[in-house]
Amino acid sequence: MRDGSDVEHLSFGELGEAVAEMRRRALAIRAEGPVKAVSSLRDFAPEDQIRARLQLTGKGWLRKPVAGVDVRGDGTFMPYRGGVRREELDPSGHDTPFDLVRETLEST
Repeated sequence: MRDGSDVEHLSFGELGEAVAEMRRRALAIRAEGPVKAVSSLRDFAPEDQIRARLQLTGKGWLRKPVAGVDVRGDGTFMPYRGGVRREELDPSGHDTPFDLVRETLEST
């Protein structure tokens, strides 16, 4: 879990526990409010910024399955799969983006 420059690694015995903690932390981060726009070489609106990245890694021999949720600066959640090559997932058809993360990790 990365929130700004803070990085934390946790271990869980069950996928359900890990997804529940991911959800709890993501909601707490969103409750802190939106981030401010940033102007550097170009302008970055809050929705263009990743405020926190919460990632789960499953078990496996060579390629461990990876999925997670990015908390954007405007408070929206974007589920994804993959570590180095991230692929954003479409959360429509799921109750929450966290359900999609669980489903993605269970299917691999």
